[in-house]
Amino acid sequence: MIIITGGAGFIGSAMLWELNRKGEENIIVVDDLGSTTTEKWRNLSGLHFADFIPKELFPDLLERNALEGISAIIHMGANSSTTETDADQLLVNNFGYSKKIASFCMARDVQLIYASSAATYGDGSNGYSDSIEGLAALRPLNMYGYSKHLFDRWAVKHHILNHAAGLKFFNVYGPNEYHKGDMSSVIYKAFNQIGEKGALNLFQSHRPDYRDGEQLRDFVYVRDCTKIMVWMLENPSVAGLFNVGSGTPRSFNDLAAATFSALDRQPVINYVPMPDTLQNKYQYYTCADITKLRLAGFSETLTSIEQGIKEYVQRYLASADPYLDYRKPIPKT
Repeated sequence: MIIITGGAGFIGSAMLWELNRKGEENIIVVDDLGSTTTEKWRNLSGLHFADFIPKELFPDLLERNALEGISAIIHMGANSSTTETDADQLLVNNFGYSKKIASFCMARDVQLIYASSAATYGDGSNGYSDSIEGLAALRPLNMYGYSKHLFDRWAVKHHILNHAAGLKFFNVYGPNEYHKGDMSSVIYKAFNQIGEKGALNLFQSHRPDYRDGEQLRDFVYVRDCTKIMVWMLENPSVAGLFNVGSGTPRSFNDLAAATFSALDRQPVINYVPMPDTLQNKYQYYTCADITKLRLAGFSETLTSIEQGIKEYVQRYLASADPYLDYRKPIPKT
C-alpha cells in the first residue's frame, strides 16, 4: 500500500497518474478537496486508487496504527501558498503535520518521500546546493519557505534524512495545477493571458545586469518530478535532501517564446513595472544543482521547456479535457 498525501493536488495527483500508468492502484489518497469552486476533485476523476482519507483524519489513524500494510508514504500535502500570512497555520499544516508522518514512518520502517521546496533558498545568495551542511545558512524570504526549511532542519536533527528523501522542488509546471489560482505556474497563466488578450505581460527588470524578461528560473515539468519519485520508490536506499529541477536556468523570454510557439502565434510581449512590494523579494536567478541526484543514480534525460510547454499546451491546456488520465496514450517527448 502506497499513501499519497496531497494526492488530489498538483504534484500528488500527477504522481498518482504515474503510478497508475505502471499498473499500481493499491494507493490511498489523503487530501482536502475544499470547495467545488476550485474543482480540485477533477484531478482525481481519471485516476484509480483504493481509498480516500480526509487529511484531518489521517494523523489520528497513524497514531492508532489503524492502517496496515503501508510500504511508502509520499508526502506532498501542504499549504503551498508563498503569500500565506497566517504563520501559525503554516506551522501546523506544513511543520507539525509533517513531523507526525515522519515519526510514524521511522518507527515502522516505512519509506518516506516528502516535498520540501526551493523557497527554502531565499534570495539565492547562499547558492542552490542541496547539501545538509548548508542548511543553517539559508534564509527563506516568506513564511511558506520557512515552514519547509524548519521541517528540513528538524529532519536532519532527528536523523530522518538518513532514511527518507526530501525533495526541493523548483518551478514546477504541468497538467492538474488548475486549482492553484495565483500559485499556478507562469506557463498556465501565460496560456490564459495570451488566449484572452493576444499578448503576454512580463515584469520589467529593476537591475542593470538583467534586461527585461531575462530574469532566470529553473522550470521543471511535472512529469520529470514524478519520474524522479518513481525512481526513488524503486531505490529506497536513496536518502537525503535532493533538488528537483531541470538544472538549467531559462529566461521568462524563453518561456514566452515557447508558449507562443506551442500556440503557433507570433510573440507579443509587454514589459510592465514590478510592484514595489515585490521588488525586495523578487528572485532574478534560480537554478537547481542536481549533482547529488545524478550521483545517487538518476540518469534519465529531463525535459526542456520547449518540449514540456509544447506538450502541456497542445495536449492538455488546449484540450477539451485538460486533466491527467492514466488511460490516455503516453505522450512521446
